[in-house]
Amino acid sequence: MSDPTRPDLAERARILLELHEAPEILVLANVWDVVSARVVAATDGVRALATASHSIAASFGFEDGENIPLNLHLDMVGLITSAVDLPVTMDFEAGYGDAGETARRVIEMGAVGGNLEDKMKPLEEAVADVEAVLRAGREAGIDFVLNARTDAMLRAEDRKAAVQEAIRRGRAYLDAGAPVVFVPGAVTRDEIAALVDGLGERKVSVISVPGKSLPARELQELGVARVSTGPFTQQVALTALQDATAAIVAGGVLPETTRRLN
Repeated sequence: MSDPTRPDLAERARILLELHEAPEILVLANVWDVVSARVVAATDGVRALATASHSIAASFGFEDGENIPLNLHLDMVGLITSAVDLPVTMDFEAGYGDAGETARRVIEMGAVGGNLEDKMKPLEEAVADVEAVLRAGREAGIDFVLNARTDAMLRAEDRKAAVQEAIRRGRAYLDAGAPVVFVPGAVTRDEIAALVDGLGERKVSVISVPGKSLPARELQELGVARVSTGPFTQQVALTALQDATAAIVAGGVLPETTRRLN
């Protein structure tokens, strides 16, 4: 059963799932703390939030890759979900050793979806992790929206073979019940079109990489379900911070376009 103190979880999960299935692409600008979550949530057109594990870890001085303690990671996610009224999906990396138990705790923190990396482990093991996460959602009384990630394209030497491996793994995750498959590293039109052809429309999720990725409107035309920004939104913010610092240290002023957002 879901936590009686969070009676809206099932509804948030339903909304998040519908956003993935809708004809309009779901655009998620990833957040990493309460103030970034509030700023993104208050932006016109934003319908859900996603956390970035890399960015949350960096905020506390940890490298990406499950180096931030899980309790600390979950605490931040809990603060974010409590600060906004939108559905939140959490990147919980490769599951911290027990994907099902971690998903249970993610739901307790108020998130209704999440990313799970397969790390290219044997497919049978990766599918078992997907099933464990979805089972945790059912036991909590929600349809947990799993963005099942395959790293096939990130480790590719032969790009065409990597696309086919991503499709093979993605189909297995969809068959296990995941509603969408996340394929970071896929950025070209041909690769993304092949993934959509192999996995189905509104079943593919990608990441927007500065200077490389297709615009969201073109991804929507290709049939992509979701595009997120991962750590790049934090890098956008840090780039602006460093540029503003450099300008004022050099004798200038802060940008006139600065808005008071907190």
